[in-house]
Parts: sequence; structure tokens; C-alpha cells
Amino acid sequence: MRAGVRHEQGEDRMTTLDNRPSTAVLVVDVQNDVVEGVHRRDVVVANIAGLVERARTEGVPVVWVQHSDEGLARGSDDWRIVPELVPQDGEPLVEKHYGDSFEDTTLESVLSGLGVGRLVIAGAETDACIRSTLHGAFTRGYDVTLVGDAHTAGDKTAWGAPTPAQVIAHTNLYWAHQKAPGRRAEVVETKDVVLRDAP
Repeated sequence: MRAGVRHEQGEDRMTTLDNRPSTAVLVVDVQNDVVEGVHRRDVVVANIAGLVERARTEGVPVVWVQHSDEGLARGSDDWRIVPELVPQDGEPLVEKHYGDSFEDTTLESVLSGLGVGRLVIAGAETDACIRSTLHGAFTRGYDVTLVGDAHTAGDKTAWGAPTPAQVIAHTNLYWAHQKAPGRRAEVVETKDVVLRDAP
């Protein structure tokens, strides 16, 4: 499957989770410290903001994930979600301490309560919490859409990593071809994300 390819109606939902027909937008770790100085920060945040606004308009749940650990103190300014993105009352906010947003959090119970079997994932950082959460969702039975121009990473070339642009491109490439029985993985640009099936 190529990145950005839409499927015929009826082929989009393949989740292995029973009675979970809904989609949710999952915004991961778009916090002040996490996205400070990352690749194309303002463009990515704007893309996420547009996606969140469209989800709200279409009645699709938005679920926020917020990380804290010994280097990112809960309640600090660095820990707060960036000012361009403001969770609304009633939108779930899941706190986490590990890369995978499902690990030792309330995320699964939140999504189960919403009847969600497909996640549209955006946020930071591509080579850490985004990758962990993509795989965490997929192995738990979710269909997983990565928003290809709405995730980002900082520069870790000093430690031997590829450039952020290469990290993002590689993640988009391999996720577009990810396969597992009864589930679907895809990569779609923000403007092409389908949140609801056509009537």
C-alpha cells in the first residue's frame, strides 16, 4: 500500500477490535519542551491544529497525550501543551511516562469507552513516542493512520542519528507498508485524512 492511497468504501475499517467502529485523533506529546527546536515545528503544529479543528467539526473524538518523566516535570511550563493547541473541555487527556502511549496509562480504557478501533496519530517525537505508539496501537488491534506531515523530531545527528527530515521520511515510508492480519496501516497527508466514512 502506498502512502496517501485511499481505499474503497467498506475497505477502510479492518480493526480486530470488536464493536469499535469509531475513529479518534490522537495528539501525542505536543508540549513546549518536546517540540522546542524540532524540524518544521510551526508547520507541524499548524497541521495538527487544522486536523484537530476538523475532527471537532466532524464530531470525531480528539484524545491528547502528555508525557512526563525525570527530565520533564509534570506541571512545569515545559510540560504544558503548546499554546497553539488547546484541549477543549471533555476531550480526554492521557498522562504517560513511557514512549508507548498505551503503556501503564488509561488510553485503552478511554478509547474503548469511545468505541474507537482506528487511530489517526500526530505529534512528537517521530523516532521515540510516535513510533512506540504506532506499534503499540497496531499490536493491540487498532487500524493506525500516521499523519505524514504532522509529526516531527529534533536533531539527534550528534549521536549518530539521521537528520530529522530523514527520520520523518523513513518512518512515513515503512509505516505505509506495515502489515498485520485484520488491521490496516497507512500514511496520509493532513489534507487527505479521512475521519469519517462517506455515507
